[in-house]
Amino acid sequence: MQRKIIIIGGGFAGLELAKKLRNTRFEVLLIDRQNHHQFQPLFYQVATAALEPSSISFPFRKIFQKVKNFDFCLSEVLSIAPDTKQVFTDAGTFNYDFLVIATGCKTNYFGNESLSANTFSMKTTQEAIEIRNSILLSFEEAAVNGIDKQNGLNNIVIVGAGPTGVELAGAFAEWKRHVLPRDYPKVNFKLLNIILLEGSKNTLNALSDQAKIASRKYLEESGVEVRTEVYVTSYNGYDVVLNNGETIKSQNVIWAAGVTGNVINGLKPKQWFEIVMW
Repeated sequence: MQRKIIIIGGGFAGLELAKKLRNTRFEVLLIDRQNHHQFQPLFYQVATAALEPSSISFPFRKIFQKVKNFDFCLSEVLSIAPDTKQVFTDAGTFNYDFLVIATGCKTNYFGNESLSANTFSMKTTQEAIEIRNSILLSFEEAAVNGIDKQNGLNNIVIVGAGPTGVELAGAFAEWKRHVLPRDYPKVNFKLLNIILLEGSKNTLNALSDQAKIASRKYLEESGVEVRTEVYVTSYNGYDVVLNNGETIKSQNVIWAAGVTGNVINGLKPKQWFEIVMW
């Protein structure tokens, strides 16, 4: 009798493990909220309309269509019962012999509800599409009425200068210089500001000194306004309020300032620690 392995999460870790277990003596069930693997490093390309979503989305059933010991379930995991070796989902209950949790992370708003409610995050393909659609609709409005500084359409604000924020800011700067003037010839994109906000002293603050210096230099030479050692305290959909009392008008604010783990109900903190250590 085949022993059953359940993998929760079809990101890079979950997908690679499922591939390693192809045509082995195990019965493999992959559970994910999406029916496709999402190539996260290129989300910023979708958000800036450089790539279509289909270019970075790969259906699980297509990937494993010739694998006999694999099955997939599109569902949300509600909780886990380690003692009885069961996974409870909105599609039913599944028993397992071995469980692999590869749920990755989600956007961390640090408990600030105004940021959670009004900013864009970019942890899924759908969220990247939402960013693209919102900003393109802003440009359509600008094509009719011009870029209005009063309603914030002149500012695209990115919060967090880690890899995601830096990539986005650079991509938007390239978009502003080389793509948008051709698509919207009547709009004066010199009035459009790409603003990158970071709480630490540097862009790419967790990387080497060379990366910190080079990334900021490249962004500023590309026309990005980089502000470090500032924090966003609130955002109501129109006004970005900073810890120094300054307010920036913007209708398009992207939150890339941190992540936190996707924790599943049913595991005690010690068990999570043991899983991470393992």
